Order: sequence, then structure tokens, then C-alpha cells
Amino acid sequence: MSNFVFGDCEEIVCNHLGNTYRYYPKGNETFNVDKGGIRGNDDANQVTSAGDMMSQLNRARWSVDGPIAIDQISDIELSTLNLMAGSPSLGLWTFSMISGAIYRGTGRPVGDLATDANAGTLSLKVAGGGNLQKY
Repeated sequence: MSNFVFGDCEEIVCNHLGNTYRYYPKGNETFNVDKGGIRGNDDANQVTSAGDMMSQLNRARWSVDGPIAIDQISDIELSTLNLMAGSPSLGLWTFSMISGAIYRGTGRPVGDLATDANAGTLSLKVAGGGNLQKY
């Protein structure tokens, strides 16, 4: 029998250039987890004139995204994420879920790093190469 347990992302930790940064996801919000890997292109026209399927396979990076809480006074979240987004060095990211699942991968913040001052959040997306590993 399967055991389907799911829910909040509880904590995000990044080790980058000898420093450890900790981020706190907003509770009761969606966090999308894409473990990356090889994907087949979904194109209905990828078929030969004889009706045989043609398969285009491409690599996709892993990613995790969702809202984290921010402290506007210390500015620690936005300043450290900006630092890592612009760094040539990748960080080791760990995402701990309320279910007990732990995901780990090497990557960096990608996309916009804009804060929602009214909600006290930042929509964080972290991505990397290879596959996101489950521990």
C-alpha cells in the first residue's frame, strides 16, 4: 500500500563558497519540484511519412520554486540571493519537505529576485544541472 504524504517545504539551505545560508519558505504555499533529466519533446508532428514515431530527447535542468519569507530590515535573503545569482560558483542546495523528503542539488537562483513588500515574500527559483537527488 502506498503512503502519500505531502505538504509544505520547511527549510532551504545553501552552502556557497564556505558560507551557509538558510531560507524559510512560506507555509501552506505551493513549491514546484522538477528533478530534471532527459525529456521527450511533445510534438505531434514528430512522425515519419510511414507513421513511425520520431523521438527528440533533450536534457532539462532541475528546479525548485516557491515563495520564501523575507526580512526587509536585515535584507539578508535578497542580498545573499543576489550574491549567489551573480556568482560564477554554484551552491549546494538542500530542500527539506514536511513529508520527510529531502532534495539536494548543485545550482543557483535563476530569474527575477523581486520581493512582494506587502506579503513579505520573494518568489524564489533555484535551478541546476544534472538531476535533483532525493535523500
